[in-house]
Amino acid sequence: MSDEKQKAELDLQELIKKAESQTDFPEVDLSEFTPPTYEEWKEACVALLKGAPFEKKMYTKTYEGITFDPMYFRKDTEEKGYLPKNAFPGMDNFLRGAAVNGYVNKPWGIAQVADETDPAENNEVLKHEVDKGSTIYHVKVDSATLKTIDAKDADKVGDVGVSLNTIDDVETLLKDLKLGEYPLYVYAGESSIPLLALIVAAVKKNGGKVDALKGFIGADPIGELAANGKLDQSLDKLYDEAASAVKWAVKNAPKLKTLFVKSDAYSNGGANDVQEVAYTLATAVQYVRALMDRGLTIDEAASQIMFGFSMGENFFMQIAKLRAVRPIWAEIIKAFGGNAESQKAHVHGRPALFFKTVYDPYVNMLRNTTEIFSGVVGGIDSFESSPFDEPIRKGDEFSRRIARNVQIILQEEFGLLQPIDPAGGSWAVETLTQQIKEKIWAEFQAIEAKGGIVAALKEGYPQEAVAKVLADRLKAAESRRDRIVGTNMYPNMTEERLDPRVENFDENKRNRVAAVEKFISSIDAGAVGTAVQAIKVAEVDSAIAAAAAGATINQIRQALGTGKSETVKAVIAHRRSEKFEALREATEKFAAEHNGDNVKVFLANMGPIPQHKARADFTTGFLQVGAFKILGNDGFKTPEDCAAAAKESDADAVVICSTDATYPEIVPALAPKLHEVLPNATVYLAGTAPEELVETYKNAGIDDYINIRSNCYQTLVALQKKKGIA
Repeated sequence: MSDEKQKAELDLQELIKKAESQTDFPEVDLSEFTPPTYEEWKEACVALLKGAPFEKKMYTKTYEGITFDPMYFRKDTEEKGYLPKNAFPGMDNFLRGAAVNGYVNKPWGIAQVADETDPAENNEVLKHEVDKGSTIYHVKVDSATLKTIDAKDADKVGDVGVSLNTIDDVETLLKDLKLGEYPLYVYAGESSIPLLALIVAAVKKNGGKVDALKGFIGADPIGELAANGKLDQSLDKLYDEAASAVKWAVKNAPKLKTLFVKSDAYSNGGANDVQEVAYTLATAVQYVRALMDRGLTIDEAASQIMFGFSMGENFFMQIAKLRAVRPIWAEIIKAFGGNAESQKAHVHGRPALFFKTVYDPYVNMLRNTTEIFSGVVGGIDSFESSPFDEPIRKGDEFSRRIARNVQIILQEEFGLLQPIDPAGGSWAVETLTQQIKEKIWAEFQAIEAKGGIVAALKEGYPQEAVAKVLADRLKAAESRRDRIVGTNMYPNMTEERLDPRVENFDENKRNRVAAVEKFISSIDAGAVGTAVQAIKVAEVDSAIAAAAAGATINQIRQALGTGKSETVKAVIAHRRSEKFEALREATEKFAAEHNGDNVKVFLANMGPIPQHKARADFTTGFLQVGAFKILGNDGFKTPEDCAAAAKESDADAVVICSTDATYPEIVPALAPKLHEVLPNATVYLAGTAPEELVETYKNAGIDDYINIRSNCYQTLVALQKKKGIA
């Protein structure tokens, strides 16, 4: 170390010692400062806005029907009683979280998902994840397993997760896992019994303690109905199975939950946060009633429910909605007669897929980070951080590591385990919490008035309500009022697309069928048949016995019975960016198939660079959203020079870029010349026209305008159609 560096290090150590020894700090007299009034602040703000309307610029409307104020005050919470004086963390209605000490003694669970097709490979991922910091074994099964279809009859084996058919598969999946130490999370679809039977049978066979199992092997039949529009069994049949699973778990594995009520169907459909929470709570209430009708107590029923919520883009709204969930659920269970323990809501969170993008996917890392942060501040019990490439493919070591490490950094470097209810007392958050709580309760009551969530789904009410919000979201994205970084704003034109790594489903199927057939050849088929025949409707112990004998997941499902299927209109899953992604993909495909030909847009930049640059830059960004070829330049002195260059470009469209002050002279002279040299081109004007000049510009040949109020999507599609792309 150089003398200079050594001296700097010694100086630093001296400063640290001095700071550590400093205990008495001088009083600071702030009386010379007069606290400004709201009116004074507003007056200063209006001056800075330079004529822009205060009410429009400083108040933010949300899709939940809540308007964010520019400032919040003590009176907003204290005078209105939004935060009761006796509301402490872990007490009363759990507004401030379910634990007295927050995450200090028990951090939120890190539930990185493992979704490899092969059970052995998935087992390695599960162990690796825990070795690297995850605290939950989170298994995602493929669509066939979720629908209890054996691999031999499946179309896409391993499409979204691991393929599980037999006890042998599950043994392989769970080999050497510390199930008594770490929770196990498995979403089971319509009914938990088939997967529950396979997992419990495997645990028993290997000498594990079933009563030590914790986490969830959870079903959500109403959620499946909403997402897919149909069920393979009747709801009454599935309620019977849910009741049997709950009774078995309460008796044999009290730390294991068998109902996972998740909001994905509504979140993926574009729902606002009020709808997402209200419909999910209504679903949970339907389960509670069904379970109580089948002989369970309210405390038994409530203890078996885990909630799953998606964290969206609006940071403060996510915090508020999670803080609102707990007191609402507590009041609901209290009304049923439940005790204080069963009033606690157990909440699992994950980033909302609706807001993730295919283009510039690395931005998803940033989106996920804010969503994890809001979930933690809002008080989640566990969190699944999805890989940034989730919209494109299954995660890999890199994307899973980044996702996992974000949570670890928040815990170990960012210090989020220390503050207990960090948002508590915030005038803004407490106000938002109360506002969204009231709206959630009102929407929940609207569902109840229709006879519950199932009756509402059959009527089509949630589907229609969500579709309206989706339409608003897509419209705002089209006009770029809602900005999607890397997609409808700031597109990366040098981006190299990620390899989608499409699964070889034929190979997956061959491998899995071979493994299952090898196992089946080693077991007593007669014993399997006898065990399967012994399964009674919704009887868990007999299903476990059949799984132990070697029955496949489909054999267990068939033996349980299928009943009459249910159908409703599905809440179709979307992503907010999908229209823009399809538009850009169409351009790229066309260019690839036509030797690089593309929509060519010539910028008719008039005057020196300072005169046209702002609008030329805006126009370039606007049109690059569609991956069009932008033909820029440093500007032209005369309309004749500009028209000559435009003719040479052979462009499909031209955008005149200059200033409002120069347009009255430039447009009448230039626009006709552009139409003359490029008769098939569309001529745009960057900016807007004063009302008195609209007709003049139109007569000169201006076909349309590009400005901040333009519908970006429709403009780009129109140019694509003219080119023959769309």
